[in-house]
Amino acid sequence: MSQLTAVDANFLNIETGRSPAHIGGLGIVDTTLCPGGRLTREALVDLVRERSHLAGLLRHKLVSVPLGLDRPYWTDDLDFDPDLHVHEVALPAPGDDEQLGEAIARIHEQPLDRRRPLWEMYLVQGLRGGRAAVYAKVHHACVDGVLAAELLMALLDLQPESITPSAGAATPLLRPGTWPMVGTGLARAALHPVRTAQSLVRTAPYLDQLPIVGGVSGVRELSNTIRAVLRRDNPARSDLAGAPPTPFNATISAHRRFAFGSLPLEDVKQVRRALGVSVNDVVMAMCTTALRQWLIDHDGLPDRPLVAGVPVSLRRDGSCEGANALSVMFAPLPTQVDDPAERFEAVREGMRSVKRRFASSSGTWFEEISGLVPAPISGIATRLAMQMAPSISPINLIISNVPGPAMPLYLRGARVLTYYPASVISDVTGGVNITVFSYNGSLDIGVIACRDLVPDVWNFIGYLRDALAELLKLVDE
Repeated sequence: MSQLTAVDANFLNIETGRSPAHIGGLGIVDTTLCPGGRLTREALVDLVRERSHLAGLLRHKLVSVPLGLDRPYWTDDLDFDPDLHVHEVALPAPGDDEQLGEAIARIHEQPLDRRRPLWEMYLVQGLRGGRAAVYAKVHHACVDGVLAAELLMALLDLQPESITPSAGAATPLLRPGTWPMVGTGLARAALHPVRTAQSLVRTAPYLDQLPIVGGVSGVRELSNTIRAVLRRDNPARSDLAGAPPTPFNATISAHRRFAFGSLPLEDVKQVRRALGVSVNDVVMAMCTTALRQWLIDHDGLPDRPLVAGVPVSLRRDGSCEGANALSVMFAPLPTQVDDPAERFEAVREGMRSVKRRFASSSGTWFEEISGLVPAPISGIATRLAMQMAPSISPINLIISNVPGPAMPLYLRGARVLTYYPASVISDVTGGVNITVFSYNGSLDIGVIACRDLVPDVWNFIGYLRDALAELLKLVDE
C-alpha cells in the first residue's frame, strides 16, 4: 500500500471546478523521422503500454478511505487501459502558435477523472510547418516538478530509435482492505494532537519568515524566544509586507489562457556569468521586468514589490518518497523600480536575502503546516481557506524554474524541439503562473493564466524577450 502524504492530499483538496490542480507540458515535435513522417495516436498508446512499468503513477489510481477518516491510498488500476488516456485533436489552418495555445488552454482547464489514473495525453495535429505537438497533464497529487521531469524521461528516448527497457520485478500496489484503512485512520486521528504539537514546535521558530504571518504582533518575539531556547541563530527578518493588490489577484474563473515561447539558454548564462548570479536569479529578474511592463499597461503597478512563491525541491539523493517533496520561498519582485540596473540589483539582493533565510529555516514548513489539520476535516478546512482567498493570500503569483535535460530527446522517433510547462493557478496563488524549463540549449517558458483576468497572456512572452535583451544590454555597458 502507498498512502498520499499530507502535501499530496492537499493538492486534491484545493481542487475546485474553477481551479484544477494538475500540471502539464507541451512538447513540439518534428515528425520527419517517424514511420511515414507522421506521429500517430496508436504509437503513443503503444508507448505508454510498453513503458508503464517504468513509471508506476501511470497505472495508479486513488482509493478513498471510508467516511474520509484518513488520506487516500494509491492502488494499481487492474483495468488500466492507456487507450482511455491518450487522445487526438487537430488544429484548423493555419495551425499557428496562438491557435495551439488556445487549444491547450481548453484542455488544461478540464479536471482529470479521479476514477482512473490521474493523467491524460493529447496528440495535436495540424501545426504549421508539418510539426505535431504532444500535451500531457498529470495531477499535482501524483508528482512535483522533479518527478514530472523523471516521468518525461521514462517516456522519451536519447536517440530516434525507440528502445523499451525490459520490465523489472515491480511490486504491484494492492488495494488496501476497508477495515485496515478504517483502523489506521482511527489510530492516526487519535494520535493527531501529538503530531500537531510536534509540528508546531518544529515550525514555530520560523513563523516570522512568512509573509503576513511574520508581521502579526508577537510572532517575531515568539520565534526569537523559541530559537533562543533551541540555541539557533536569528535569521535576518523578512521585509516583505505582503502581496500588494494587482489586476490578476482576484477571484479566478474556470477558463484559461496559455502562451509559450523560448529564449536562448546561452544568453541567460551570459548574463549569469557577467553579473555573478544564478540562472534562477536571471529568470526572476526577467519575470520582474515583464510583470512590471504588464502592470504598467493595465494601470496596476503597485508602489511596493510583488511577492512570488518560488517552489524549492527538497528531494535528497534521488529519493522518490511521496509524490511531492517541496517547499516554497517567498521572493520580492521589485516591479516598482524604474531603472533597469537598480531593478536588477534589487532582485539580486532580494534573492540573496531570501536564500539565506530559507537556508536557516526549516524547509519542511510547508509539509508541517499541511499536516496540522486532521484528515477528516482537512478538505473542508482547505475549501474554506480557498473561499477566503485572495484577500488573505501571501503571494501574487508562482514562478518556477525546473532544470531539464541538456540533450535532444525523441518520442517514438519524433524529435522533441521544445517543451513548454503549464502549471496551476488558484485564488490563493494568483491568476497567472510563469514556469520555465531548460531543455537542449533553450529556456522554454509556459505562462498559464485566468482568461478573464489576463486575456492578453501572449504579451508576457514578448515582455520576457525584451527583459532578456535589457539584461544583455546591461552586461555590455
